[in-house]
Amino acid sequence: MSLASTALIALGRMPGPEGESHELDLETARHLIDVLGMLEHKTKGNLDEAEQKLLASLVYDLRVAFVDAKKAKHG
Repeated sequence: MSLASTALIALGRMPGPEGESHELDLETARHLIDVLGMLEHKTKGNLDEAEQKLLASLVYDLRVAFVDAKKAKHG
């Protein structure tokens, strides 16, 4: 959840821990999303159903948010 929250902050979708806003940081967001994707792949078969669904949902939602942020930045 911490990695997902940090990715959302980097994507400008969530304020920082103290309510501050941050500039869009696509490089950091991409790295964090890739790490979560790797964790999803490496833990396949080792998580219970709820954990697996949560991780898959987070990765999917973050990937969509990344694409949206990239489109918005590059017009």
